Amino acid sequence: MFKFLIATLLALFTGLSMAAVDLNKGSQAELESVKGIGPAMSGRILDERKKSVFKDWDDFMSRVKGVKTASATRFSAAGLTVNGTTYPGGAGGAAAKPDKADKSDKAAKK
Repeated sequence: MFKFLIATLLALFTGLSMAAVDLNKGSQAELESVKGIGPAMSGRILDERKKSVFKDWDDFMSRVKGVKTASATRFSAAGLTVNGTTYPGGAGGAAAKPDKADKSDKAAKK
């Protein structure tokens, strides 16, 4: 019974650590809990958010220095959302690297 209780508590804490943080609602500490966002980045995010809320991921990337497709993909995978949505260019999306078949097709066309 004790092992079950410990396992349940560990599972609960693990789930809480992966909780989504919304860019427009998160505090500085919550933003910094997202892997890859430190004090400098969270400060830039909060400064821009004071001007107006972020409409979407494109608005976020255009307004916050240092956030491009790669970092947006990482932040989204780590639990960051903008208005409850994850970054659409994530794994399997437009930002995905082409596979070997795509490379061979391009070579054949040359």
